Amino acid sequence: MFNYQRSQFEAIVADALAHARSIGATDAAVDISESAGLSVNARKGRVETIEQTRDKGLGVTIYVGQRRGHASTSDFAEQAVRETVRAAFDIARFTAEDEHAGLPEPDLLYPGEPPSLDLFHPWNLSTEAAVELALAMEQAAFDTSPLIRNSEGASVSVHHGHFHAANSRGFGAGYPYSRHTIGCVPIAQRGRQMQRDDWFSSKRDAAELADAATLGRYAAERALARLGGRKLKTQRVPVLFESPLAAGLIGHFVQAVSGGALYRQSSFLLDALGTDVFAPHIDITEEPHTPRAMGSAWFDDEGVATQRRQVIDGGRLEGYFLSCYSARKLGMRTTANAGGAHNLVMRSRQTRPGDDLPAMLRKLGTGLFVTELLGQGVNGVTGDYSRGATGFWVENGEIAFPVEEITIAGNLKRMFQDVAAIGADELTRGARTCGSVLIGEMAVAGS
Repeated sequence: MFNYQRSQFEAIVADALAHARSIGATDAAVDISESAGLSVNARKGRVETIEQTRDKGLGVTIYVGQRRGHASTSDFAEQAVRETVRAAFDIARFTAEDEHAGLPEPDLLYPGEPPSLDLFHPWNLSTEAAVELALAMEQAAFDTSPLIRNSEGASVSVHHGHFHAANSRGFGAGYPYSRHTIGCVPIAQRGRQMQRDDWFSSKRDAAELADAATLGRYAAERALARLGGRKLKTQRVPVLFESPLAAGLIGHFVQAVSGGALYRQSSFLLDALGTDVFAPHIDITEEPHTPRAMGSAWFDDEGVATQRRQVIDGGRLEGYFLSCYSARKLGMRTTANAGGAHNLVMRSRQTRPGDDLPAMLRKLGTGLFVTELLGQGVNGVTGDYSRGATGFWVENGEIAFPVEEITIAGNLKRMFQDVAAIGADELTRGARTCGSVLIGEMAVAGS
């Protein structure tokens, strides 16, 4: 599966670090990786694309005092690696000093070899089997109804990789990982009206993926449910975000309290640490050590040890998302988030086991249930939020009809405070887990 063994990676990295020291680097960090993948896309019963990928790369970061340089290569030969080290060194020599630049302090680094988080599950899927799986998934969508008349295709993706990272302050670790995905995008048509929808499943272990035929049928049912969409009059109503979209709300929050936005003073949550950001029943935890999860890691991209932490505790913001650099800029301590957040889980203390989607629709009462968002109308500085949307109008807790060509608008700061409920219908998208989210009131602009 891989062309290089872990021991080879360790030797290459060790040689690069030794060479960096020999030419005068104050500090250095090296990471090396290799990945392989297979991607198949089929549409209307025919194979459209088959891609097999194999990538490798080595990155070198050199510090000369507080001057930083970086260079990379895809050639692992000894001479090429040493030339890359020299290139990074030369860049560092001529860059401006930055008082905040530098490797993590040694006491922050993950010590030794980390235990397994069960992140590597090879899927020995042949190209023929991948094609068969994609075709069967799309056919299941077509078989759902004669109104499924077209498709944007079905896809199967297999990905494996491994890496090793080390620096001159004693850190050195790496591990293999996998990520496998299947998805389908059917199109429903009645007369001149067409509607598309999609669904996908992504897991470390292919055995945990959704059944392909079931996924295809569900994607088709979602597209069919959108036929007959209407516009709405402009009004202010409660809005329920379907659980996949709720993960996007978490993303807006993370961006607002990430180091780069904070030290550039380009966030609507400046100086919010220790204040009430969400409704008082909301908790957000970061859980980096969850086995098999997409965002799991014992250390971040700088080698800093990760830990479970409460980011939002009863609505109160308890921590930012910081790398070493952004932490130093802010006069704070890194939160081990170089490279991003690790498995964020957003929940309400008021949620009960029976709060499934039908129960959340009843809590919504009369209002808008959003299942797709369009456009990028989010201002990270002010928090103003305006997105095109489609979904369903709900009356007395029951779906009345699909809606389209509408815009929902609000301000994220107010929306976070106005979270009325979170469902038990949890779904994980990437490294974020959340149920459907009910916002007390938003503006809906229609005809």
